[in-house]
Amino acid sequence: MLRRSFLAAALAPTFALAPSFAFAQAQPKADPENTLVIELKSGRVVIALRPDLAPKHVERIKMLARKGFYDGIVFHRVLDGFMAQTGDPTGTGMGGSDLGNLPAEFSRTERYVRGTVGMARTQDPNSANSQFFIMFAEAPGLNGQYTIWGRVVEGMEHVDRIRRVDPQRERVPKEQLDKMIRVRVAADIR
Repeated sequence: MLRRSFLAAALAPTFALAPSFAFAQAQPKADPENTLVIELKSGRVVIALRPDLAPKHVERIKMLARKGFYDGIVFHRVLDGFMAQTGDPTGTGMGGSDLGNLPAEFSRTERYVRGTVGMARTQDPNSANSQFFIMFAEAPGLNGQYTIWGRVVEGMEHVDRIRRVDPQRERVPKEQLDKMIRVRVAADIR
């Protein structure tokens, strides 16, 4: 009896206490090297990066974050019920970094749902550079068409507070747009 109790106690965190005794889904351990932290005026947004899905895009995002490229960049296109787009130093949606464009890294398994982070691009699938977007809601039409490189794991309520702006319908001065105050890879935060 002692052996059974010890085994049950040792495995309690591993097994779900359901009639089927199925394995509980383990929570992935946070990886600071693959975690992006974005400071907004309303609070902190934490994104789990997905190098398993898009290694080149994740590497680009981390490189730009480490250079301070994203600090102060506005959300130039924020459509209610769809997404918030940023990453253009000109604030117009027409710019990017000095680095070359990236080849697409489309996922066949991951879907665009609330909190998914993907790369913006032109009509050319291999034209992603520095712009990205965070989803407010599910968008099946983007699945397999735009590279997914992360997911918001904390602070989605702050993303929800970003000022809505549709540049095709209104002209808002850059100074009035919400911006990323500071963007860092969690491993670099001391």
